[in-house]
Amino acid sequence: MEGEKFDAATHPLATGRVGRLLLKFAIPSIVSMLVGALYNIVDQIFIGHGVGILGNAATNVAFPLVTVCMSLSLLLGIGGASNFNLELGKGNVERAGRIVANAVTYAATAGVVLCVLVLLSLRPLLRSFGATDEVFSYAVTYTSITSFGMPFLIMSTCGSHLIRADGSPTYSMLCNLTGALLNTVLDPLFMFGFHMGIAGAAWATTLSQAVSCAMAVAHLMRFRSVPLTKDYFRPRLAELKAILSLGSSACFNQLSIMCVQITMNNTLTHYGASSIYGSNIPLAAVGVITKVNMVFFSTVIGIAQGAQPIIGFNYGARNYARVEKAFWMALGCGTTVSCLSFLCFQLFPRQIIALFGSGSEEYYLFVEKFFRIFLMMAFTNGLQPSTASFFTSIGKAMRGFLVALTKQILFLLPLIVVFPRFWGIEGIMYAGPVADAAAAILAAGLVTAEMRAMRKL
Repeated sequence: MEGEKFDAATHPLATGRVGRLLLKFAIPSIVSMLVGALYNIVDQIFIGHGVGILGNAATNVAFPLVTVCMSLSLLLGIGGASNFNLELGKGNVERAGRIVANAVTYAATAGVVLCVLVLLSLRPLLRSFGATDEVFSYAVTYTSITSFGMPFLIMSTCGSHLIRADGSPTYSMLCNLTGALLNTVLDPLFMFGFHMGIAGAAWATTLSQAVSCAMAVAHLMRFRSVPLTKDYFRPRLAELKAILSLGSSACFNQLSIMCVQITMNNTLTHYGASSIYGSNIPLAAVGVITKVNMVFFSTVIGIAQGAQPIIGFNYGARNYARVEKAFWMALGCGTTVSCLSFLCFQLFPRQIIALFGSGSEEYYLFVEKFFRIFLMMAFTNGLQPSTASFFTSIGKAMRGFLVALTKQILFLLPLIVVFPRFWGIEGIMYAGPVADAAAAILAAGLVTAEMRAMRKL
């Protein structure tokens, strides 16, 4: 019943070694995040070799819709998981169960509604996302198919967060990993074996997402921590408000990324047309670069999300020393990954891009320049997601929301509009490191102040 108590002091999240707990939760979370990036990477590789630069540009144009799916998934998944851990840490077992069930209900509804809206407005959407005349037909073919996978993607991604919060991080990882491996097999089979071209890549992705979704739903129907009764799934406003409050920062971070993607695509095609590169080279190249950066950034986010159950439970149980220890461990691991990504982007840009098909010398020159300038401050990228996740985990949604918005909306979006007016297409490149540095400084200031306040408690 509501308010039912159990001994939070003996729970594994309260007694286990923080390092081991972080390892236990972070590794499956990292794999799950990498799998999400791998879907796009695998498609990009096979499309790059099978279709070419125009195919890569088409997937870049379609990518904002994937970001919308992720924003809804994180809104409900992280919002549901964070509230679940906080309520469980307080001993409110029934409320924790209702929150998880409501997150599932709203995820299913959101996926179907989004699919219908996209299919009804597909062509004008793709034009607004920056599709050129040469790219448009490829983008329509690819997106009209992957739209049917949106409900599966939202449910499987949301479900993976809830399953991890239930204490089953390995199964959460397997749900996503199974889909990614299946996609890797189906992509070449459909594209080259069945000669389906870019449509084959789209169908491979959609079918793989359906399999991941089925696995996630199977676990949610036998939730371990709290038996989910039929009545729990009935939508409730109180549960929705709680989910939205703690999931909003992650959601708006993704939506801000989408706004930047759309603005970036249109700015690249506009200023690229007056450069030596033309419109299609920047559009295709930045699509590949964005997905490569996602591999490293997904690892950082996975580490931050792996710390979420530890931080949330112990904050709810008022065990603040463990909260602080978990945060600094997560930040240290995330910063290490960020430094490795920085070295790869600076030293091996041409080798990385060659994995995604060939191109002209102008294509390779643009890629090398963009990698080295735009991602010049990549070594700071561990701070913002760790800080945003920390504030969400302790129930301070507005601060998490602020940190999540800083890089994309407050800094990067205005800069990629203003800088090219003075320096052309290179202005877009220099907007990246300036935004990264500003966001890191703000996040560092906020989390330092919060740690000082928490130590007084």
